[in-house]
Amino acid sequence: MTKITAAITAVGKYLPDYVLSNAILESMVDTTDEWILTRTGIKERRILKGEGKGSSFMAIEAAKDLFAKSKVNPLEIDLVIVATATPDMQAASTAALTATEIGATNAFSFDLISACSSFLYGMSTAAKFIESGRYQKVLLIGSDKNSSMIDYTDRATCIIFGDGAGAVLFEPNKEGYGIQDEELKTDGIGREFLQVPAGGSILPPSLETVQNKKHFVFQDGKTVFKYAVSKMAEVSDIILERNHLDKDKINWLAAHQANKRIIDATASRIGLPVEKVMMNIEMYGNTTSATLPLLLVDYEKQLKKGDKIIFAAFGGGFSWGAIYLTWAYNS
Repeated sequence: MTKITAAITAVGKYLPDYVLSNAILESMVDTTDEWILTRTGIKERRILKGEGKGSSFMAIEAAKDLFAKSKVNPLEIDLVIVATATPDMQAASTAALTATEIGATNAFSFDLISACSSFLYGMSTAAKFIESGRYQKVLLIGSDKNSSMIDYTDRATCIIFGDGAGAVLFEPNKEGYGIQDEELKTDGIGREFLQVPAGGSILPPSLETVQNKKHFVFQDGKTVFKYAVSKMAEVSDIILERNHLDKDKINWLAAHQANKRIIDATASRIGLPVEKVMMNIEMYGNTTSATLPLLLVDYEKQLKKGDKIIFAAFGGGFSWGAIYLTWAYNS
């Protein structure tokens, strides 16, 4: 019996119209374009404007883009997974609304939440459903409205994050393309270093939590940077060794776009030259769950069937991992 692998067969994206440039941020907080660019690699980021628009809005638009490009019928989708750190609301699933609004009415759906590792974990999850042989089309969407949890008077975080969404379609493959291996990790020691303190069951919303700005992202940047570089490189090395890969056999590194220095350091530690590193952080900033699929959309025309891609991500929790995938189509 031929082994079934889970391959990406289509991609799509959505980015809000409003561009928050470094120049605009200079007028909002004590910072400069040079300071932001040298420390993060970010020039601008997109922000979702409009009353009543949340992560589902962008997820829906990204899925529509994928359908328009691929001609896939939404009624054929078996499962919709929305990877996000900023769900529309508690209890009610963001994925449920998304699936209904895109016409995937034959699908079941759920949210997957693990900070900046959400999409990476979603790739693993989608693959398992495909590999079971029971599901033929799994739509994985990474969507985050990070602006909803950012304090725009805090220069440590407001310069980093942007809003956006990216979608990928997984289908069965019997030629050996698709997800080949993974190494996924978590460590609760990181919870205190990257979090939104209030709004959950430990510290529910109150007048006090709002007044004390407990609903905004807190990040200990130095600690997160140190862990991110070491852990992403570590799991990537494990994948390379286990699959007998080296820098010459790898075509691309698709790393979470949190900070250009983290991406560069990860690539350097596994020996990949800059021309093999996907990068779009200067245009979008850190879009959390959307960074990896946005990379695939932006680089789609450069990807060739059989290309070997290492995905790596690191996020709150701490959560991190790497996935090895071979690309399944030519654009």
